[in-house]
Amino acid sequence: MLSFIALALTFNNLNFHKSKYVHSANAISGGLYSNISNISEYIKLKSENKLLAEENMRLRNLLERNKNIAYSLDSTIIDTLKYRQKFKYCSAKIIKNDYNKPFNFLTINKGKKDSLSKEMAVINSKGVIGITDNTSKNYSTVQSILNKNTKINARIKNNNYFGTLRWNANNYNVVQLHDIPRQAVLNIGDTIETGGKSTIFPEGILIGTISKIYKGNTVDNKVDVKLFNDMSNLRHVYVIKSLDKLEVDSLVNTENE
Repeated sequence: MLSFIALALTFNNLNFHKSKYVHSANAISGGLYSNISNISEYIKLKSENKLLAEENMRLRNLLERNKNIAYSLDSTIIDTLKYRQKFKYCSAKIIKNDYNKPFNFLTINKGKKDSLSKEMAVINSKGVIGITDNTSKNYSTVQSILNKNTKINARIKNNNYFGTLRWNANNYNVVQLHDIPRQAVLNIGDTIETGGKSTIFPEGILIGTISKIYKGNTVDNKVDVKLFNDMSNLRHVYVIKSLDKLEVDSLVNTENE
C-alpha cells in the first residue's frame, strides 16, 4: 500500500513522470480507438458503398435531365421545347458473375419491381457490362459483353468510325470490333465507346482501347479491344432505361411490316 501511495505522490509532484504517464496512456488509448474506428469503418463499408452507388445514380439522372437543356444567347430562360430526358439510371449490385464461358450471364439484385425489363443497358463507372436478358420481381439476368451472342454498336472515339462489337470467347479481357470501314485511321490505344446507334446504350459509354489491329484484305476489318473493366471483378452497376425505346422500336417494326 505504501508503495502505491509513493508512486501516486511521485506522479503528482514530478511533471516529468506525470507527462510520461499521460503520454503513455494517451498512446495506448489512441491506438485502441484507432483500431476500433478502423473496424467500425470496415463494418460500415458495405453500407457506404451502397450509399455511394445510389448517390452516383442520382447524379447520373440529374446529368441526363440537364444534358439537353438549351439556353438562349441573350437570356437564362430554358428552352423547354428542347428539354427532354432520354435515359434513366438505376443502381444495382451483381450477385453472380460468369466470365469464363462462351455464353456468359450475370445476375443483379434488381427486377420488375424496380421497373427493369428486357434489353436495358448495364454499365459501371468504367464502361459497358452487358444487356438485361430476363427479369423476375426482384432479380434480373444480364447477357454479358463476354457472350458470343452479344452485339453492340461501337465507334472509335477520335474519328467516329463505327463497327459492331462482338466477343470471340478467347480472352475475358479482350473483345473484337468488326466491320470497321477501310478508310478509318486506326492506332493502338485509341478509345472505343458506344456509338449511340441503338435504342439500348447512350452514346459515349466507354468500352476499352485498341490493343491489336488486324491488317489484310479481309472483308471483316477488325481490331482487338482491351476492356476498361476487369470482368472477373465486378460489384456495383447501373441499369439504363431508354425512355424512347418503345416508340422507336414500334416505328421500326411498322416500317418492316
